Amino acid sequence: MLQKSLQLPQEQCVDTDYFIYCLEAVYDVETENVTDTQKKLEELTMQYGVASIYKTCDTIEGFEASLNTLVLDDHNFKDYEIIYFVITGEANSICLNNYYYSLQEIAEIFEGRLSGKILHFSNAKILDLDEEEAQYFLDITGAKGISGYGNKFNGISSSNLDKEFFNLFKEDENMLDVVEELHQRYYKVCKLLDFRLYY
Repeated sequence: MLQKSLQLPQEQCVDTDYFIYCLEAVYDVETENVTDTQKKLEELTMQYGVASIYKTCDTIEGFEASLNTLVLDDHNFKDYEIIYFVITGEANSICLNNYYYSLQEIAEIFEGRLSGKILHFSNAKILDLDEEEAQYFLDITGAKGISGYGNKFNGISSSNLDKEFFNLFKEDENMLDVVEELHQRYYKVCKLLDFRLYY
């Protein structure tokens, strides 16, 4: 499986107790194209010193295996506060290889294993959950929150706002404070993309 780790040289790593884990859905994991997401993660490292692990998947099995590797085998798992998904889909589902999987199904796969994490979806898919769906996902997985956007891509990628969001977390661990700060600093973009947080 394709994996790329983006980290600063040791002497530059100011805050190595904070990482982003990014999982991007691609058409074929065998193709080694550098995606826009990878470029943005590199910028995140260079500009803000936030390290990230980047993986791709093209099937639900690959998706599950990548997260399982993180949850079960990565001893630094506790260091990842945010799991960043760049995956297409509908309001309450993700799409991999033309198959749709509901967030309810995803929750059941990772029952109790995403404790304390914030799952953030780029605007490659809209995130639109009703209260019951959001609560179910949080209760089953143990996640601290799910964030994303209510408005579709429409030529405007959320990647720059995502980058700022991740950087704010480096400075402040309080999820609600971070979201408030994000809205204060980038109000227009937050409104345009309809930034949402379920917790």
